[in-house]
Parts: sequence; C-alpha cells; structure tokens
Amino acid sequence: LIAYAKAADLGDSNAQLSLGLMVSEGVGVKKDLRIAADLFERSAQSGNPAAQYNLGIIYLQGKGRPADEAKAAEWLQEAAESGNPQAQYDLGALYLFGRGVPIDKAKAAEWTGRAAEGGLPEAQVEYGVMLFKGQGIAVNEARAAKLFRLAAEQGNAVAQNRLARLHANGVVVKADPVQAAKWHLLARSAGVSDFALDIILSKLSQDERAQAEKAAEDWR
Repeated sequence: LIAYAKAADLGDSNAQLSLGLMVSEGVGVKKDLRIAADLFERSAQSGNPAAQYNLGIIYLQGKGRPADEAKAAEWLQEAAESGNPQAQYDLGALYLFGRGVPIDKAKAAEWTGRAAEGGLPEAQVEYGVMLFKGQGIAVNEARAAKLFRLAAEQGNAVAQNRLARLHANGVVVKADPVQAAKWHLLARSAGVSDFALDIILSKLSQDERAQAEKAAEDWR
C-alpha cells in the first residue's frame, strides 16, 4: 500500500489506478469513493483506459462524485476509443438509451459491435440481437447466430438460450433437437428458463434426452 501511495504521488498512472481500486473497495485501507475518484481522475488524465472507465462509472452512479451522465459519457468514450471492451459496451448502452448523449441507434450498434469483437460475451449477445432486429445496423442473422454461439461457448446463459431456440426452430442453423436441448439444459441450470424449450425437451426420445444431457455434461 505504501509503495502504491508513493508511486501514485510521483504520477505513476498504474499506481494511481491500483490505489484507487483499493480505496474504492476498502482493501487494506478505509473505503472512500471520493478519494478513489480523485485517484482515478489523475490516472485517467494521463490516458489510462481502465481509470477512464472507472471514473466514467463513478459519474454514472453518482458515488464519489455528483452524478453527471454527460461526464460519464465523455470518460467512457475516452476509454472506449482506447479499446476497452467494457467501456465500449457501456457506451453503446448510453447511446441506446440516451443517457448523457443523444439517442443514436447507429452509434449504439457501432460501440456494442466493437465490444463484441473484443470478446465480451454480454456485448456479443446484445449485438447479436441488434443484428437480428436490424437495430442501428443492417439485418445479418448469420452473423448474429455466430455471436450467440461465441457467447454461449463462454458460458453466457442468455446466449445459450438463444442458441437453443435457433436449433429448436431451424433458424439460420440446422434444426437439431438434441443441440437445442443441450443448450437449453445449460441455460436453465444457470437460471434462464424457457417454457417452450421445456416442451421440446419433454418430447425427446429417451435416447435423444440422454444424448443432450451427456453433451451438456461434456461441455461443463
């Protein structure tokens, strides 16, 4: 802690970020979001993307600084442009709902897409939905299905549910009740229920049900 404090005082942006995280969480020091915000800002002004992101969230939540969605958007934009996937995803949400920036579905899709390309499962799901609906971007169901699979393979239960639906209905991908059941079982075990898929599961033969359960267990 002392080493981080000394380095932070000397202007080391990584030390300022690390110390800010420790202070914000009360690790080895009294929790103080105001001091954490000051440390994040010093680091953010030096161009540290993680600090820029954390400062943006502080302004968004109004904890440690007065709530200011416009400032939150500015700092998230800085972090997003530096390639921070979480900042890109959150910035996309700000544009989608008009928080701190005007509603702009094209920009929402652009930033969500960048986060998806960065490997963030939540962004892959959200961008996949945008591609299916043509929300801020041209419809591309094949690309959406690939994103759902990528997120599903990373353990995202919502993506697993959507992939199960695609296999159940033969949309974009080949209709495959066993694959549909596999992904449904995984999603359901993570808390995502789907009555329609429960019905499909109940109609499987004993052999198909066993295949689906084994596939789900092997994936785990």
